[in-house]
Amino acid sequence: MRKSLRKPSFGLALAATLMAICVVVLGSFTRLSHAGLGCPDWPTCYGHIWAPQTAIDIAIANETYPEIPVNLAKTWPEMVHRYLATGLGLFIVALVIMAIRHRREHNQPLKLPLLLLCLVLLQGAFGAWTVTLKLWPQVVTAHLLGGFTTLTLLAILTLRLSGNRFSAFAQIKQFHKPRQLAAWTLAVVLMQIFLGGWTSANYAALACTDFPKCQTQWWPEADFETGFDFAHPIGPNYEGGKLAVPARTSIHLSHRIGAIVASVFVLGLAWALIGVRQRGWAALLVGLLAVQVALGISNVVFSLPLSVAVLHNLGGALLLVTVALINVLLNRKDPIYV
Repeated sequence: MRKSLRKPSFGLALAATLMAICVVVLGSFTRLSHAGLGCPDWPTCYGHIWAPQTAIDIAIANETYPEIPVNLAKTWPEMVHRYLATGLGLFIVALVIMAIRHRREHNQPLKLPLLLLCLVLLQGAFGAWTVTLKLWPQVVTAHLLGGFTTLTLLAILTLRLSGNRFSAFAQIKQFHKPRQLAAWTLAVVLMQIFLGGWTSANYAALACTDFPKCQTQWWPEADFETGFDFAHPIGPNYEGGKLAVPARTSIHLSHRIGAIVASVFVLGLAWALIGVRQRGWAALLVGLLAVQVALGISNVVFSLPLSVAVLHNLGGALLLVTVALINVLLNRKDPIYV
């Protein structure tokens, strides 16, 4: 890497990317530990900047929100997640300011930081709606997708600001087939992440408690029409899920099928990358895929351990980031700048 090509805001973008990983991990921990409604209001927590602490404050909070009594074990992950996400937003604001200041420099990204700013503002709204709409599955899933997208775009921005020539890629001319396959793989991975988010938001991860079968059958009763009815009414508290077992089973089965399809595409992309002498990226893809599949199976076999479920969420994010970066490298227009 030639430091002379590195942009001034590279360090800031790298720090923001690392913080985004923390936000994604803590967000999944909050959701999977059933702390999404640890605070029933937003942006405060039972009207407090952190959470009610004294017996009097807790009693007042319980009287104000009788349907969601104070549980301090759930308030802290929710509030830490909020403040960490706010910090990430400030990092992105700083990136936008830096991009505007250096906008006249060659190859200084400006649209990407602005897009990130819009996205993080939208994420703030989704975070608020997650609470105020009481874990409405549509919003929870959109919030997860937004978090993954924010992390991915920050990783792309960091790559661009690094000034790395990636000479091995620059020497390759036959990119047509890998480029097409990479685009399709990105779309398939995004769909699989949506299915994973929809599974989590509807509490369908344990609809099948055995593997490779589901409920001791290869194809148990499944209600796909209800499971993928995106017109859930607004109003009920969706913590714990509202769908019947057949509907949750349909969601779980779809996620399993999606995993098979995604695996085929990721392995195909890895093979294509080997064909154009990118064995390092291919090995990274295969390694991430293997870990992700193992974590997914472990979620079922061991009844969704919190640590495994959080790592599975992180694995999906890292796989998405890797496929997205490969797409950027394969589609760059300037051979000496990505």
